[in-house]
Amino acid sequence: MSKMEKADITVINEETIRENIYIFRNRKVMLDFDLARIYGYATKDFNRQVKNNIEKFDDDFMFRLNDEEVSQLSRCNFSTLNGGRGSNIKYNPYAFTEQGIYMLMTVLKGDLAVKQSKSLIRMFRQMKDYIIENQEIVGQREYLQLSLQTTQNTKDIVEIKHSLSEIGNKAAAIVDNLGEMVTKSELSEMMLDFGNPQVKRGWLILNGQPVESNLAYAQIYGAAKKSIFVIDNYIGLKTLVLLKNISRKIAITIFSDNVNGGLHKTEYNDFCKEYSKARITLKKAGGIYHDRYIVTDYNTKSEQIYHCGASSKDAGNRVTTISIVCDNTIYHPLIDSLLTNQHLILR
Repeated sequence: MSKMEKADITVINEETIRENIYIFRNRKVMLDFDLARIYGYATKDFNRQVKNNIEKFDDDFMFRLNDEEVSQLSRCNFSTLNGGRGSNIKYNPYAFTEQGIYMLMTVLKGDLAVKQSKSLIRMFRQMKDYIIENQEIVGQREYLQLSLQTTQNTKDIVEIKHSLSEIGNKAAAIVDNLGEMVTKSELSEMMLDFGNPQVKRGWLILNGQPVESNLAYAQIYGAAKKSIFVIDNYIGLKTLVLLKNISRKIAITIFSDNVNGGLHKTEYNDFCKEYSKARITLKKAGGIYHDRYIVTDYNTKSEQIYHCGASSKDAGNRVTTISIVCDNTIYHPLIDSLLTNQHLILR
């Protein structure tokens, strides 16, 4: 690395991050030349590292700007564009989503990469925590988008871990390095702690094993092949968010009396418009349920019934347990009755 490259390394703070975030294709992204400067690389060397590991960067992690987008970028921020790439751009920049930036941690090595990755994670967390803590002054739609993106990040990270584990010992070394780079408090609910699992805030116990709460629900819902029933009197936006990646082939029914009006009609409508992939029906629970349950693939060979100690909307707030029910047949008359209930009307 040359002295000039070292001098050009970007100091990470909220102002510089905000300045380097762009919106393309309705997604917030950072561009290759800005990330290269943050990590102390020349842009071509940075992109070479990415291309050498291109199998890790799917389209939702990284994409290349087209000519129209480059033109838009040039009009909006000419000085930044020229400062990063020079006045004569020979090729279009690559854009990295937040998931793609997390994946860079497994690609870029060295003390500086570790230091800058830590700073990026801390800054992302601080910016998101501010919005969550001040949701009264943030519109419902903005809060919905944040919740959806946070859950997507968690899902993507567990998929990254799974793909890395299949590579073998090399992957294990990467995972160990990732664990050293980012502490569990820094990742918050956005990423999985790759160290030894412990029961802590944000986690629950699933069938006797501590699991990050969002991942626990993703594991349960992800195993469904035909249907998902959620029986829970207390529902909210997060109840929907945890189901957003389920295929339309799987019928989802939430049985609830929506106690305290936790889920609003506006939130439900916005969710359905934004994520039409999930096919969710709301029905009344009938006022007879105290506990919470999840039923997958009802009346099939793969049927599972889970007894949940807390509502999914509160997942991870306090220590709770989800366990598989041993004798499913006891519950069948109750579930059959639920299926005849009227639709739940939100306010």
